[in-house]
Amino acid sequence: MRHLVIILILLISGCSANPKQPPAPDFVPVRPIIATPPPAEYGGIYQTGYGVSLFSDVSAKRIGDLITVVLSESTSAQKNAVTNTSKENSLAVPSPTLFGGPLTYKGRDILSTTVNTANSFVGSGNASQSNSLNGRITVTVSEVLPNGYLMVQGEKRMTLNQGSEHVRFSGIVRPADIRSDNTILSTSVANAQIIYAGTGTLADANSQGWLGRFFNSKWWPF
Repeated sequence: MRHLVIILILLISGCSANPKQPPAPDFVPVRPIIATPPPAEYGGIYQTGYGVSLFSDVSAKRIGDLITVVLSESTSAQKNAVTNTSKENSLAVPSPTLFGGPLTYKGRDILSTTVNTANSFVGSGNASQSNSLNGRITVTVSEVLPNGYLMVQGEKRMTLNQGSEHVRFSGIVRPADIRSDNTILSTSVANAQIIYAGTGTLADANSQGWLGRFFNSKWWPF
């Protein structure tokens, strides 16, 4: 019996601990494609390695380039519903007659009846939810689409005193939306996927225990 209790305690403690999550392989920084350098050419006017472009900028445009995403996400949703229904019915059946007179028993009609029914329903519901995420994350260009759009992805991990946090971001960037300082708003990224999560003491304190999750799950019949 003692060994069984020890095993149960170990299982519960093992389930409650949050193991450190390894970096996702899909968010590993993408290195730029290394092309074979052209042979050096030295002329009287132009020499390789001394060219100056007057119209180039620092915006990301190739695989492996970096771009900073300014996270500015804010969502708010509210929903109210009120339902009020009522229905009333009334039915009266007079006493039939026999040989010109009603059917009675001791002076009272025995076949006449009156039926009244009524039902009503009142329901109401109210839901409200809001979320906000602000910050910056620098991601890598992982693919250049045929139309010139950029597939970006990346993650940031922070280890704090009482745990760790990580942010993962991926999406499609239109080069025209990139600002002069090589940043882009997260609201301008198509198919954006943002994941913000954390592990450690603070995350454990804000999470519900396994027994409470069971009582609030669909498996609890009451």
